[in-house]
Amino acid sequence: MKKAKKIKLFIGLSYILLLSIFLFLFFSKFDLQEITSYDFIRQNKSYLVELKNSNLFIVFMIFLIFTILWIFPFFGFGSPIAIMGGFIFGKWIGTIVVVLGLSIGATFLYIFGNYFLKDLIREKFLDKYRNLEIKFKKSEFFYLLTYRFIGGIPWQLSCLLPTIFNVKIKNFFFASLIGIIPQVFLVVSIGSGLEKVIDQNSKIPSISDIIFTPNIYTPILAFFGLVLITIFLRKVFYKE
Repeated sequence: MKKAKKIKLFIGLSYILLLSIFLFLFFSKFDLQEITSYDFIRQNKSYLVELKNSNLFIVFMIFLIFTILWIFPFFGFGSPIAIMGGFIFGKWIGTIVVVLGLSIGATFLYIFGNYFLKDLIREKFLDKYRNLEIKFKKSEFFYLLTYRFIGGIPWQLSCLLPTIFNVKIKNFFFASLIGIIPQVFLVVSIGSGLEKVIDQNSKIPSISDIIFTPNIYTPILAFFGLVLITIFLRKVFYKE
């Protein structure tokens, strides 16, 4: 128990330290008023697009590494990085780099949890998700793929819970890689739509102008449709 508390304390302090360093370096270069202005976003959007067009492979690799680090060790959520990926790379390349980065980062987090947090996770969550243990034993990859597709659990926890079931690292990676594609594609599409809206408007558009742009409302409606489907599937999947 003491070991688990020490690990949690170490993770918490490490996260705060890394985040503090990042924020210090970032805000030493930009102030809050500057980064929240529309002109700043629009000018840097053009810079990012030009940089991507001239050095696609390098920017792709930098963003991939950033996405991996965003998940582990920074324990970030997937949606912001997916929107950013769509904003910079567009729908198709954005989906590839985000899915790949999230899957690799999630796998590193799973490996970390398997070595250092397994006992703690079993103690806290095994009784609640014991029914999943039986399902995973039946067909590990299939149920892991379904588990990844339907979501319904906070991203970080969803990466750590499979440590309870001793799933193979290979199965975890490929199930994540395939299972998160639909959600990531739709969120990336929203980011890509935002880039087009900013490109077409020299002044900040209204909320209604943004929402009722086809490049925005189409993926949003599709995303809500996917949410309804996954809610139904969750009731079946997590059923006792």
